[in-house]
Amino acid sequence: MYRSRGVTGVRATAVALGAALLIAGCSSGDGDGDGGDTGGSGAGITQQPKDAAPFWVNPDGTAAQQVADYEKSGKESEADTIRKIAQQPTGEWLSPENAEEQARGFTEAAAEADRTALLVLYNIPHRDCGQFSGGGAADGNAYRAFIDSVAKGIGDRGATVILEPDAVLHMVDNCTPGEYHEERYDLLNGAISKLKSLKNTKVYLDAGNAGWGKPDQIFEPLKWAGIDQADGFSVNVSNFYTTEDSIAYGKELSAKVGNKPFVIDTSRNGNGPYTEGDPGERWCNPPGRALGETPSTKTADPLVDAYLWVKRPGESDGECKGGPKAGEWWPEYALKLAQASE
Repeated sequence: MYRSRGVTGVRATAVALGAALLIAGCSSGDGDGDGGDTGGSGAGITQQPKDAAPFWVNPDGTAAQQVADYEKSGKESEADTIRKIAQQPTGEWLSPENAEEQARGFTEAAAEADRTALLVLYNIPHRDCGQFSGGGAADGNAYRAFIDSVAKGIGDRGATVILEPDAVLHMVDNCTPGEYHEERYDLLNGAISKLKSLKNTKVYLDAGNAGWGKPDQIFEPLKWAGIDQADGFSVNVSNFYTTEDSIAYGKELSAKVGNKPFVIDTSRNGNGPYTEGDPGERWCNPPGRALGETPSTKTADPLVDAYLWVKRPGESDGECKGGPKAGEWWPEYALKLAQASE
């Protein structure tokens, strides 16, 4: 069975510093729905119109910092190219070391800008089967404490959470050993229940992508993981399958899980999946890819709640094809993604 993993690790950038700046109120938009100069990185990053993209744009994100660096170096063309990434809302992958502070900082900054924070939780024990993005919480109790910290940080502020990319998929394809399945199902159920107890939090449980297999293989595991409690599911996270294929996959799966809506990661699917080289690593930093549809709640199908950039374009999938560690910013790759979308 073909499997495509393609999920980042926890971002290796200085997110804690960014969160501290957010808490200090350095990064709020004007909240008028038309965008406003948030200025945090010095790159003049603004919010997208709220009616189409209600998700928060981080003015201190890695792409925004890259724009500022290019501008300081007089590289205006490169700055304009990377601005295509910096100007869009992207997922904030919370790190377990300071998850509460990050969740609070990002949601406070989003609330000040009258937007919703997009958060990604990627800390399940035995994560990624020990591959490029291996790691995760030490055990079940550590994971429950992580979820509690995230929930405390979010509070009553608006947040959309993408929950544990690949966690269910890796049980279905047996990448995660069977001895861990019962605990993982329990942890995912608990995470959804805790997060959905919050006043303004939406939760989308990850459900793989259009290229790994068939919906028949994953719909029951999604139910065991608590999809009934969630707002819906996510597809194509950190992957490259076209929006059209992702909609078809998602709709077929939705019909099997109570017609739940779903969101699609369109961050890097502009040219579709890579079909050359080692099939086992086609997902990892493939060349010739492009940015996909920009984040929006105006989609091609009523079952699709949003197109999202869950994966931050320009951050590495892992140490392959010359890339840095998973989750680290790779300027050259970011430029190529943005240039390919022109």
